[in-house]
Amino acid sequence: MTSETLATLHALCFTDTPRPWSAAEFDGLLAQPETFLETHDDGFAVGRLAGPEAELLTLAVHPEARRLGVGRALLGRFEVRAARGGATETLLEVAETNAPARRLYAEAGYGLAGRRPGYYRPVSGPAIDGLILRRHLPVTAIRARPESH
Repeated sequence: MTSETLATLHALCFTDTPRPWSAAEFDGLLAQPETFLETHDDGFAVGRLAGPEAELLTLAVHPEARRLGVGRALLGRFEVRAARGGATETLLEVAETNAPARRLYAEAGYGLAGRRPGYYRPVSGPAIDGLILRRHLPVTAIRARPESH
């Protein structure tokens, strides 16, 4: 996927909270050696390694492909890549109001590690808390690669 394709899909998925990222922002992130991209025909995940931790920076699934396992597959690929890069745990942040994403992460074993009050500032409406979620990676994540769709 090109940075323009990533930005276009991100804008379809995130219209307000968080704000969509530009192609230039994707270019800047992906130019960093610790950042990695996992793709699918209908989505992508961007992660970053930081020693024994990996952070899921964003996960985007085309609105027409939601609830079909694409997000779960991308999350699995992110975790495998993180484990192979030396991470033993993963972190991510999600808007408190993003119920579908929170359900995906809970089903994958992520638990609440912290809260950032008023972190997201929508164009309209009140500020939204950011939830920091964490998951320890099982050793098997290093060996197994999730099926691709």
